[in-house]
Amino acid sequence: MKQRAPRAGRHPARRVALQTLFEIDFNRADAKETWQRGSFRTGLTDEAASFAWQLVEGVLEHRRELDEEIHQLAPEFPIEQMARIDRNVLRIALYELRVLGDAPAAAIIDEAVELAKMFGSEASPKFVNGVLATAVGGRKEPSA
Repeated sequence: MKQRAPRAGRHPARRVALQTLFEIDFNRADAKETWQRGSFRTGLTDEAASFAWQLVEGVLEHRRELDEEIHQLAPEFPIEQMARIDRNVLRIALYELRVLGDAPAAAIIDEAVELAKMFGSEASPKFVNGVLATAVGGRKEPSA
């Protein structure tokens, strides 16, 4: 049986961070316990696992500010009623945009939309893209 090579890069790390945050959000579970038993981490490189954990810790540490920004960006969608996947995708992306700031905004938004396509509902990618485009000032209002 072939052994899979470790998954490197930020995309797998973001996916694992999303899965971890979703589980924490869904089960109201402890972050470290969830991380330690997270079988979805299997196969990540050390670098990717480190980045995923940085995202998890950062989102949890800044959750109040991130949720407030999400509320300001999408006031018609209360955070507590938003799909767990959508709100955690937005939290990760906003954390990367506002706190880490070490990747281009377009790349962060593209990754968030991909995660929304992978794990969210049919409407999730459009919703995530709209909120994040507004966050970076890229949303254009329709002309009259």
